[in-house]
Amino acid sequence: MKKTILFLLFNCLITASIFSQNLQSPEQFLGYEIGTQFTRHADVVNYFKHVAENSTSVEYTTYGKTNENRPLTYAVISSEENLKNIEEIRANHLSNTGVLSSNSSKKADKAIVWLSYNVHGNEASSTEAAMQTVYDLVTNNKEWLKNTVVILDPCINPDGRDRYANWYNQVKATPYNASPLAAEHHEPWPGGRPNHYLFDLNRDWAWATQVETKNRLKIYNTWLPHIHVDFHEQGINDPYYFAPAAEPFHEIITPFQRDFQSEIGKNHAKYFDENGWLYFTKERFDLLYPSYGDTYPTYMGAIGMTYEQAGNGQAGLGIQTTEGYELTLVDRVAHHLTTGLSTVEIASQNVEKLNAEFNKFYNNDQLSYKSYALNGSPDKIAALKNLMDLHEIKYGSTNSGKIKGFNYTANKQADFTANENTLLINTNQPKGKMVKVLFEPNAKLSDSLTYDITAWSLPYAYGLEAVASNKLLNSSQIASANSVVNTSTNASGYISKWDSMEDARFLSALLKEGIKVRFSTLEFENGDQKFNPGSLVITKSDNRTFKDFNTKLIEIANNHGRQLTAANSGFSKSGPDFGSSEIKIINQPRVGVLRGDGVSSLNFGEIWHFFEKDLHYPITPIDTDYFKNIDFSLIDILVIPSGRYSSLLDKKALEKLKSWIQGGGKVIAIGNAVGNFAGEAGFNLKENKPETEKDTTATVNLIPYSSRERENIKELITGSIVKTSLDKTHPMAFGYGDTYFSLKLSSDSYSYLSKGYNVAYLKDSPEVVSGFAGSEAAKNMKNSMIFGEERIGQGSIIYMVDNPLFRAFWENGKLFFVNSLFFVNNDTYRLKI
Repeated sequence: MKKTILFLLFNCLITASIFSQNLQSPEQFLGYEIGTQFTRHADVVNYFKHVAENSTSVEYTTYGKTNENRPLTYAVISSEENLKNIEEIRANHLSNTGVLSSNSSKKADKAIVWLSYNVHGNEASSTEAAMQTVYDLVTNNKEWLKNTVVILDPCINPDGRDRYANWYNQVKATPYNASPLAAEHHEPWPGGRPNHYLFDLNRDWAWATQVETKNRLKIYNTWLPHIHVDFHEQGINDPYYFAPAAEPFHEIITPFQRDFQSEIGKNHAKYFDENGWLYFTKERFDLLYPSYGDTYPTYMGAIGMTYEQAGNGQAGLGIQTTEGYELTLVDRVAHHLTTGLSTVEIASQNVEKLNAEFNKFYNNDQLSYKSYALNGSPDKIAALKNLMDLHEIKYGSTNSGKIKGFNYTANKQADFTANENTLLINTNQPKGKMVKVLFEPNAKLSDSLTYDITAWSLPYAYGLEAVASNKLLNSSQIASANSVVNTSTNASGYISKWDSMEDARFLSALLKEGIKVRFSTLEFENGDQKFNPGSLVITKSDNRTFKDFNTKLIEIANNHGRQLTAANSGFSKSGPDFGSSEIKIINQPRVGVLRGDGVSSLNFGEIWHFFEKDLHYPITPIDTDYFKNIDFSLIDILVIPSGRYSSLLDKKALEKLKSWIQGGGKVIAIGNAVGNFAGEAGFNLKENKPETEKDTTATVNLIPYSSRERENIKELITGSIVKTSLDKTHPMAFGYGDTYFSLKLSSDSYSYLSKGYNVAYLKDSPEVVSGFAGSEAAKNMKNSMIFGEERIGQGSIIYMVDNPLFRAFWENGKLFFVNSLFFVNNDTYRLKI
């Protein structure tokens, strides 16, 4: 028996020795010192595979693919013994939160640390550091792994990283040129920061609109780490930022989370001080907006942190800073390596405390709002449920009749009536604090100087009526919805409702198949049913040459879950008949979208993503390089994203554009693109000028230097929700009621159109229902247009002062954009060239 045990031990030692001998450092594997080149994503993946194959302390897995088909991966790093029992460790950890029920008598006794690298593609030093970090953990710091599990995602944004790395490797000098004037320090549009669809993945954690986020959340929610670090880069003259974070901290963040951030920061400071490296803390990066890589984990109980290294896409392999030293990639990697290892070290030293406090975080008895009840379109309710499923937040239904609480629509305490379709989300569940954050009517601000938007409440974002109740309401299981099954008939036509993006996708599918569709501009009654303006009407007459019309229509409707109402006759009991000019044809528009230098890459990405992934409708991207020379007859609609167009839209270009509009073209201008038409000849748009006080210059000049930034926020709106009035009779507003809650992202303000249609607008006393709006900016909002249409000749220009597609999460704004495409001034057939 003793010989057998000795033989097994000997074999284990031999195996471990072989593993350690075969394991190569990043430099040995890649053939160059880390920090002297930017590594392609494929080579990063290959190195992690090598480590997993040659170390008993690493498991490496693919959790998804990007839009450009690059693998999304993560490594689980711990002791060999822990990896053998990793599922038990994970189950014990999750049972400590109540997320998972476990029959095990073992307590959670490991620290779980998650390190996320390169969420912004051109902040590329962190992925280089990730390779060195995994090597150092399994070679020089194995002691920490005995009681710690490290989950390491080496590159959250592979598409953006390769966009940057490939560009840089193509243009850099050899040896690299440290002059800030060199081409290698000036990225072309759109830069490497965003993902394929030009989204900022560090603002997508809560909304999960992107494939990278959706796939990551599946893994994140199977672990719920104690500590999560998001590695970033900032301007070349800022040395290094680490925790603790800046105010405002969201009110649900616990004293322990705040204090432990400081403990981690002090540990980092020890190493930075030893090396003579500069750093700063407690500035700039707050913990409020819930969709960051530091706040989302924080609201899930973690110590969520951002680490920011000087550099970003400007720095390259080395750059001369304005402070007289050269910042190199080697330096940047060393700093990120140090904070990563330091984080694991302090986690290993505080396992018991982390587990105890994590357990406390998941007790939600102290939350004031116990239940959120929501009514609205079944499609919008379904969209919200899909988001809750991504976060593994539980929901049910209630039929509690009258519910007292904060009524979101009324923006005050008021009664709310529940029905059999009311969605109920309670906070007495493990992720109750995240429920509070996502659904709270108005986030409490301890400081109005913030890094991002200050309002996001989901009932407003999804266009739902809602109430927040201090009482815990009884929840029952939601009955599974019956699938829609339409059957073919010999009807004169079919009618389908219009109030959601599901309806918009249905329309898009019909148009792409060549099925002709109409919409009603007025309410009408056909058979025994009444239909609202915007309802789709698909007639046999319009489609008489379409082979198998009924079969194809029914197939598309069933695929999209759309209930068709068969109309035996085009004669209406009330309202327009099918042949009325008020039942307008919907032409299939050819849509161009401006992109390139001067265009907001984020807004272009939102539009691009919307068409390809949400609406499923084709577009033609048009670059600013050749925009002035395009043949406008090849498109019907031009979408101009937010951007800077003073040189592009000069007098000659505006004249050409106006002439095209007069001939029947349509422009949709979004965000600050709207301002390019204000005050221009032939356009009715005028900017609201802020009220000026006497002796303004003298007053401003007496404001102390240290107070200027805070004083300036009086002029700003940092993402607040405002209640707007609607002209619901205008086609742009079909599917909406009398009011709309708009996410206002800037203080831009425009007068009502005197010649045109003010579709969404603010009256004399604008109502900000959530978020921060500076006092002067709020004054300037009164009597301003939000969405409007101006007719010019046969065509239109549509002004969207607020961006309805912002970050793809403001669901209730999307139908305005769809209506602008298909309903507004789109019923005149034009010969296609």
